[in-house]
Amino acid sequence: MNRGAEPRPVRWKRRAVTIPTMLTATVIAVLAIPIAVPAFAVGDVARARWHLPTVRVYLFLTQYAINDSVEILIAPWYWLLAGCGTRLDSQVSIRRHHRIQQWSIAILARRAEQLLGIRVELDEHVAAALGPAPAIVLCRHVSLLDASLPALLYQQRGIQTRGVIMAELLVDPGLDLLYQRTGSVFIPRDRGPEARRAIRDLGAALDRSTVAVIFPEGRLFTPELRDHILARLTANDPERATRLAGLRHVLPIRPGGVNALIDSAPGADIVVIAHTGLDNYPDLRSLAAQLPINTSLRVTARRIPRTDVPSVPTQRDEWLDRTWQTVDDWIETHRNGGNRPST
Repeated sequence: MNRGAEPRPVRWKRRAVTIPTMLTATVIAVLAIPIAVPAFAVGDVARARWHLPTVRVYLFLTQYAINDSVEILIAPWYWLLAGCGTRLDSQVSIRRHHRIQQWSIAILARRAEQLLGIRVELDEHVAAALGPAPAIVLCRHVSLLDASLPALLYQQRGIQTRGVIMAELLVDPGLDLLYQRTGSVFIPRDRGPEARRAIRDLGAALDRSTVAVIFPEGRLFTPELRDHILARLTANDPERATRLAGLRHVLPIRPGGVNALIDSAPGADIVVIAHTGLDNYPDLRSLAAQLPINTSLRVTARRIPRTDVPSVPTQRDEWLDRTWQTVDDWIETHRNGGNRPST
């Protein structure tokens, strides 16, 4: 669902709700800090939660809201600078929007370490694997907190990321306004042909300064969802179910979107990013009781030359499954090494 595909009345009806809601929530959260932080601190201490997890979550969410509001407020000025929206697709405009995106991601990464106790630890393979653009990036997705990991890694190398993002995240007005202008596409869930068309457009637009990021599982991993999907595959595609029966920490790849992206960008290598350390924290609620979690988000990456990617569809699907099995194997080996003792 890109700007061209979504009807303008639908887009602005949504924004008429989401934008004022976010701005109002940000003002309230900031003004309430002198009252809310002491109150939350007293509540945490009363429950013997000495590291003040409620305070930490409140401050992290407030930072997120501030970032989102900055993006909302700057978007109209960037629209004016782009000739009242007529040149939003120009490289100058896209770079301008990418700079504010990079600023936001960098701040949230710092706050995640300072407030939540999450630090990113890269192994020795990452630098070489990320390499030059263009590339198609397949990243594991187990938590809301890992969604910006590929962008964080690539912006440190001066490379722009364009993502395949689920359309329900358009309720976040910062994402809505900013990411659509930088070339990301928002995909209606399970809207096959429409989604693949948008993904193909994204892949075809890649150049030497951009990579495309997709979370090929399509949903956040949970053991229950993994078992459900494998049971469905057993009924509908027993051969593939047998091939994937040993998965422990990832969901089976949904090949439709990945294949559309690969086919539309014939000059792009494949980069596979795996990580572990957030497996027990799919959302902020699961984090709250244990903050700071003092966890290393351990990250590895592997670059696969385009010449190694099968072109025959059936062989491609088997190759994708084998590739994702290596991610699962790496997680199994490293998942217990990501936590460091609390101090």
